[in-house]
Amino acid sequence: MSQTVALLGATGLVGGHILQNLLNDPLYSTIRVIGRRSVNIVNPKIDERIIAMDDIKLMEEAIAGCETVFVAVGTTTAKVEGDHEAYKRVDFDIPVNAAKAAAKYGVYGFALVSSIGADPNNNNNFYLKLKGVTEEAVCKEQIPQILIFRPSLLIGERQERRIGEKIAQVTMPLFSWMLPGSKKKYKEIKAEDLAKAMVKASQSMPKGIHFLEYTDIMKQAEGGEGVGGRV
Repeated sequence: MSQTVALLGATGLVGGHILQNLLNDPLYSTIRVIGRRSVNIVNPKIDERIIAMDDIKLMEEAIAGCETVFVAVGTTTAKVEGDHEAYKRVDFDIPVNAAKAAAKYGVYGFALVSSIGADPNNNNNFYLKLKGVTEEAVCKEQIPQILIFRPSLLIGERQERRIGEKIAQVTMPLFSWMLPGSKKKYKEIKAEDLAKAMVKASQSMPKGIHFLEYTDIMKQAEGGEGVGGRV
């Protein structure tokens, strides 16, 4: 049976790979690409909804009738010029409003890109606290399947330049092989692997709230070994 799904953040690094996975999978007949600007891809599967992301009504209209919602939005301190409120409007408001819309309209699955180390009680790191608070808010919504993905450094070519991240992408793989078992969750992950894992997990994982870090993400990316079906 073909499915209609929604994707927020399709113009970003992970979101672009999610979109390609969805386009290549015959399970999906319609992909509602929700964002502020066009992905500039012509494909009969794409139902593009260019909206103001703080418009709750339009967000709800775009999400209503979907089986799964994929959220891969995010900003940077540089983009918002250090404005924490502007940062929250992207990294908190958009995912949480999408989750509320998903719960309201009976969406089955919700897959969110978060971060390793996300912690709502971390008062020393704005980013990790915000990610934790966002996870917490999303998990309060009545959505049958909630998948929270917590990658460490993401490897891939972004459209915008992030000098610090680019340096880390080059140097981290040189040392990550030395990380012991409990530290393995901090290993870098290719954006394409994360995207593949998000799509695969949405198809195979059972109802409930699931947090996926490095090992679980890679299992899904490699085929979803050891994962049960939906309950």
